[in-house]
Amino acid sequence: MVTNCFVKPLIEQRADPYVYKHTDGYYYFTASVPTYDYIELRRAKTIEGLVGAETRRIWMKHESGVMSEHIWAPELHYLDGKWFVYFAAGEKEDVWKIRPFVLECTGDDPMKDFWIERGMIQKADEDPYSFTDFSLDGTVFEHNNRKYYVWAQKVGGEGGISNLYIAEMESPIKLKTVQVLLTTPDYDWERVDYWVNEGPAVIKRNGKVFITFSASSTGAAYCMGILEASDTSDLLDPQCWSKSRYPVFATCPEKNIYGPGHNSFTVSEDGEDLVIYHARPYEKIVGNPLYDYNRHAMVMKLKWDALGRPVFELE
Repeated sequence: MVTNCFVKPLIEQRADPYVYKHTDGYYYFTASVPTYDYIELRRAKTIEGLVGAETRRIWMKHESGVMSEHIWAPELHYLDGKWFVYFAAGEKEDVWKIRPFVLECTGDDPMKDFWIERGMIQKADEDPYSFTDFSLDGTVFEHNNRKYYVWAQKVGGEGGISNLYIAEMESPIKLKTVQVLLTTPDYDWERVDYWVNEGPAVIKRNGKVFITFSASSTGAAYCMGILEASDTSDLLDPQCWSKSRYPVFATCPEKNIYGPGHNSFTVSEDGEDLVIYHARPYEKIVGNPLYDYNRHAMVMKLKWDALGRPVFELE
């Protein structure tokens, strides 16, 4: 049982946290490390056990070229009987040339077996748009025997707008369909300093598919919105999705939670829905927020309202 919600961080200095509970009974954790130069995994039988769990560094960045800078937001997924890690990376020669990449585990145990590079996510053959600009924060979910990839991608070049897109997957490393726009920063709370929608996370409950996302710059203005669609709808039809008018989770000074965002979902040992997210314990940041490493992995219980929608409420 989780007992430290909002009392202290789950794991310090781990941004973009991702927790996956596998059929082996283990919770697997990965996140962006402060140095942005490697990917690590840890696992435990309980959420709180992740705090002191042994970590394994499964991959290091390259010295130059692709995958040599800004190793961000890894996610661990088990697809078609194999383990994959999805992450974003830039190039030392062009640090903002961020693109999505994949690692595949060669065995059944991601904590012991060897990982290989599968390269950049491949777009659909007829798709001229995906991954042609700054692209990151890819996540994968399965629904009605189909796999979907959701990610953030900028339009407009440097200083442009970060939107969320969705596509069906042909395989764990290739898209099947052309990208579909899910959301663009429409509201003021999505446009503080930068126009940003990023960090998607998926949860399916109560006859609906929900996608949370993060908005605005990575300081105290960072917050979360949500999209929802019926689980019987065509998830590639943008008209099937509705978007929250206001953020569903934002800075709460009373609880020392600043800039909450980039979450994932899991369940507790007793079956309760949990939100794993990052936040800082203070508002003021000296220098570039990207290099303030005190975005800590936090955990909270997810509640549900009478209409079957998630409620992000600090306790």
